Amino acid sequence: MAIRVEEGWREALADQWEAPYFGELARFVHDEYRNGTVYPPASQVFAAFDACPFDRVRVVILGQDPYHGPGQANGLCFSVNPGVRMPPSLVNIFREVSDDTGAPFPADGNLDRWARQGVLLLNATLTVREHSAGSHQRHGWETFTDAAIKALSDRASHIVFLLWGSYAIGKRSLIDESRHLVLTSPHPSPLSAHRGFFGNHHFSRANQYLALHGLPPIQW
Repeated sequence: MAIRVEEGWREALADQWEAPYFGELARFVHDEYRNGTVYPPASQVFAAFDACPFDRVRVVILGQDPYHGPGQANGLCFSVNPGVRMPPSLVNIFREVSDDTGAPFPADGNLDRWARQGVLLLNATLTVREHSAGSHQRHGWETFTDAAIKALSDRASHIVFLLWGSYAIGKRSLIDESRHLVLTSPHPSPLSAHRGFFGNHHFSRANQYLALHGLPPIQW
């Protein structure tokens, strides 16, 4: 697996690239791509970092796994490319954005427009085998993405972390809440959205916090 990643992230995670676990992870992922179908495309494994440079991160949204169906995953959590049917969780995210901020429902599910504004759309596991949810968990990706969260927590200030669902909320201990805002709620999945994701006002609250600290809001 060739490692090509935005320079700020390369420097921030310098201690990870040469760590023994990362070498084992790289070999595992390379073999998976060679021997089967893996998502996202290999060129997009680090898309979340490339689209949102380290020194531009203002908001972090944390997912768990890439989508594992054909044509869905594009390296940004919850996002799908134009022309791909929006998954139910993403539909619910857009519904809350609209209800919370008045933003119109978008024409497609590509969240690159958020990433380019400083929203890090990070899955805890960056790859997955086709039709096999969770198949690349516990091979080292979580150690790597935890390090990314910790680097932001330690080296940046005034980032909004949006943690949806118990898995994402479990990352809260990595974040220094004296330096950043952490907002939590149930996951936007249809199984849980009605238990508190709808009406959480995370998008307007994030923008209020950014404005309070002199940072431009996100155009959700």
